[in-house]
Amino acid sequence: MNFDLPAFLVAATLISGLIWLADRLLFAPRRRQRLGDDAKEPVIVDYARSFFPIFLIVLVIRSFMVEPFRIPSGSMMPSLLVGDFILVNKYAYGLRLPVTDTKFIAVGEPERGDVVVFRFPLDKSTDYIKRVVGLPGDRIAYRNKVLYINDKPMEYRSVGVYEGEGSGARQTGSLLAEERLVDADHPILVNPRAPDFGFNCSVLASGAVEVPEGHYFVMGDNRDNSNDSRCWGFVPEDHLVGKAFAIWMNWDSQRAGFPIAWERIGETIN
Repeated sequence: MNFDLPAFLVAATLISGLIWLADRLLFAPRRRQRLGDDAKEPVIVDYARSFFPIFLIVLVIRSFMVEPFRIPSGSMMPSLLVGDFILVNKYAYGLRLPVTDTKFIAVGEPERGDVVVFRFPLDKSTDYIKRVVGLPGDRIAYRNKVLYINDKPMEYRSVGVYEGEGSGARQTGSLLAEERLVDADHPILVNPRAPDFGFNCSVLASGAVEVPEGHYFVMGDNRDNSNDSRCWGFVPEDHLVGKAFAIWMNWDSQRAGFPIAWERIGETIN
């Protein structure tokens, strides 16, 4: 069972705030009348007064500004590694109410090439991170390791052979390439010996698909080791959590020597 942190923060903020407010308006004046100005407030009120601003600040920051996430798999290698701790901009695609995820202020829309965190369409309690490759109305195909957008191939050039380390060592030997996604480059990993549609991915197996209105097509940069839109379809707009923009820590216990990759701390995500 997944712990619902947003629901906990909302409940904790509401309960602590109500306890503090009720005491301030109702019970504190009566205590002072009976016991004078030296009357001590109950322990529960003391805790509520102390923790309410903390809960409120964390709730506001996490819900509307920035939320941290940890990368658990290698599906976004080489851009993101197992053990990367990232920051996600929560207001990039509009402000949403916590728990219900209802958008109440529209700010912007995802652009092709954005690395986004979203609720997995088949299990909303699970967060996924992938790269947006298809916008509403785009026609997407994938043939012979090449992504096609509106019948135009997104060509990639080989950079060399990838050498992984730590939890990503198993990707050693994959082709490291730079893909041109319309007007921006980003790195990808390709295994020429793997089939185009692993992981029982069949959405594109029969040809191209058109991205519906209000949905997005996403793929992992580790093209042959990613459970993405090729497998389960499109990401609805209301499942978007935010745009990943920076790495603030990396910890991989399987890395030889020290588990922290200091050079990754502070890197921007493109």
